[in-house]
Amino acid sequence: MNRDVPLWLRIGSMAVGLMFLIIPLPSPLDGLRPHLLALALAYWTLESPGRTGLALAWCVGLLADVATGTLLGEQALRMAVLVYLVQRFRPQLRFFPLWQQSAAMGLILLNDVALATTIRLVAGAEVPSWSVLLSPLMGMAAWPWWFLLLDALRLRHRERVGGR
Repeated sequence: MNRDVPLWLRIGSMAVGLMFLIIPLPSPLDGLRPHLLALALAYWTLESPGRTGLALAWCVGLLADVATGTLLGEQALRMAVLVYLVQRFRPQLRFFPLWQQSAAMGLILLNDVALATTIRLVAGAEVPSWSVLLSPLMGMAAWPWWFLLLDALRLRHRERVGGR
C-alpha cells in the first residue's frame, strides 16, 4: 500500500499557514489569529514523522521570518522547538481523542508564545499585552478543524492512489 503523502498537500498546507500568517487583520483581531503554520507542521509531524523533521521546521520558520519581517531565526527556532515537542510526545498524541489533542496543542502553542516573548524580550522589545494568550486558545479551537481537513485530504489521496 502506498502511504506516501503528496508533496502538493504538504507544501499547500504550509503555504496556507504562511499566507494566514501574513494576511493583514484589523488590530483588535490580530491577537485572535491562530498559528496555522505551526498547526500544519504539527499535523505532518504526527502523520508523517519520517518526512517532517527539525530541518524542515527550521526552513519553514526561516521562510516565515522573512515573510513576516521578524527577527531572523526567531520563528525558525520556535518551529523547531514545536516540532521537537510534537515528535517527543507523538506516541501519546496519536492516541488521544481529538479534544485531548486540542488541549495538548494549546499547551504546545502556549509554549511557543512563551518562547517568542522570551526571544523578543532578550532582543529589547517591550512586554507584550495579555492578548498574546488568545492566539494559543484560537489555535486550540482551530486544531480539530485543521486536523480533520488535512486528514480528509490525505485519506482522499490515499484512496485515489490505492484504487489504481
